[in-house]
Amino acid sequence: MSYAMTRTEREQFLALAHMGVMSVVENSTPLTVPIWYSYQPGGVVTLITGQDSRKTRAVRDAAWLSLCAQDPAWPYKYVTAAGPAAISCQASYAEQRAMAARYLGEDGAESYMAWITESGEVDEQLAIEMTPRTWLTVDYSKSG
Repeated sequence: MSYAMTRTEREQFLALAHMGVMSVVENSTPLTVPIWYSYQPGGVVTLITGQDSRKTRAVRDAAWLSLCAQDPAWPYKYVTAAGPAAISCQASYAEQRAMAARYLGEDGAESYMAWITESGEVDEQLAIEMTPRTWLTVDYSKSG
């Protein structure tokens, strides 16, 4: 019996608002950090982070990253997608707010955006896009 997800299952799972864990090689050493992300089935994975962050520098150098999303409740499920990655553009206010709403809800997004605007970080956020090329999945609910 296989616990692997089908293409449709893995893409639908990744499209949900799971906390992601991004890994990228930085100076020959893995950098692994939790991060918010967005994904639509068949598209790219989008991350938003500071223009001067270690994540940004590492992605520029490696041009590749992996992202793991999981459901920590039994029956466990996870999806790992990896592929070429690049800085796509400066993240707009609307993009940042949409990402915040995805994870914090509408009220939380308002508070987050007020904080990030006041701190000046809102103008320093970049979008990183990763095109999934390889996948690793597990869905233990398939144990039958």
